[in-house]
Amino acid sequence: MSSVRAVIRTKPNSQNLFPIVIRITKDRKTSFLYTGQYIKKNQWDNNKGQVKKSHPDALNINQLILKKLSKVNRGLLDAETNNKYLSSKNVKRSVISKKTNEFFEVAKVYLKKIEDRKKFHQLDIEIKRIEVFKEFLNKDKLFFDELNIELLIKFENFLLNERNLSKRTAVNYMITIRTIFNISITKSVANTQFYPFGKGKYQIRFPETRKIGLNIDEIRILENINGLTKEQQYALDVWLISFYFAGIRVSDVLKLKWKDFLDDRLHYTMGKNNKLVSLKVPSKVLNILNKLDRNVNSIYLFKELEGVEVKDEKLIRTRIKTATRNFNRRLEIVAEKAGIDKKLSMHIARHSFGNISGDKIPIQMLQKLYRHSSVTTTIMYQSNFVQKDTDEALDKVINF
Repeated sequence: MSSVRAVIRTKPNSQNLFPIVIRITKDRKTSFLYTGQYIKKNQWDNNKGQVKKSHPDALNINQLILKKLSKVNRGLLDAETNNKYLSSKNVKRSVISKKTNEFFEVAKVYLKKIEDRKKFHQLDIEIKRIEVFKEFLNKDKLFFDELNIELLIKFENFLLNERNLSKRTAVNYMITIRTIFNISITKSVANTQFYPFGKGKYQIRFPETRKIGLNIDEIRILENINGLTKEQQYALDVWLISFYFAGIRVSDVLKLKWKDFLDDRLHYTMGKNNKLVSLKVPSKVLNILNKLDRNVNSIYLFKELEGVEVKDEKLIRTRIKTATRNFNRRLEIVAEKAGIDKKLSMHIARHSFGNISGDKIPIQMLQKLYRHSSVTTTIMYQSNFVQKDTDEALDKVINF
């Protein structure tokens, strides 16, 4: 025996609205097919199994319900005609559209897009975030009409309190979930009516981060330091090259080739946004280049990517990741030998350039040096290092 009926579930969502579902009962076992529509309890006519006429969208919702009922019944009839046995769950699976409104199915689409762009580092990160979200849910399926504000808040608390992640890292997880939800909307899978993000809902707020760079005196100490091992000096040379070229990212530093240096200028393509960059080669850079190991077969300034096929982006990413970890370990020792209390890592080279440039260079010029797409990004970044105005304002008040 089997029965198919439209009902509303007994448990409301965070907005006190009840989901309309198609209840499929077969051999005393029940499955529910969600329609994606939610209503108030008093807007449902239980005897007729439809939305009351008083609801502003009653006609459209009831037509949707009839369409879903017809599809389920057709699946049952087809099974009986062909002498196939279908459980209630199998009936549900047979009528669910290919445009599934299940979160992890859309997540696969999101991950495939990243893979197609060959952003393998980002792919690994996003896969991990989705796995952690699944671990939190303790189930393999989540429909978008279940992804509400309450669930997002619980997940945020899980990340902060149980996994002990930083607020900034937790924000990245929430951005991933929001991105997948946005994809579901563009594909007409999820209903915008229940979008849980934005003003008055769950808001993603970026915590303020403290960016600390080295000052001029500390840079001079590094430029003149003695007593380093060959490996430590090598890591420091990579760091200084990054600093001298306005904080060029380590991934771009390691991809620099000897042929990129022409007519005392560096010409390269920035990896993050594929922008073409041309910078003067400072004399301090030339001093480092002159002492680097080079032979007739050398392609790269630094040896980490030598011999790697250019098209093998996954291996390149792995090499860069490993090299960066090794550089940072050696730079910690360099900082200790130099008597510098601040953290010294490859990324600090960028912060150091920002700290020393301060408000000495026009913001539009800094935008060019940083290769930012928007001057707003440069203003926000540089605000971490500009203290002159606030210092003078403070002095005017307290120096009496």
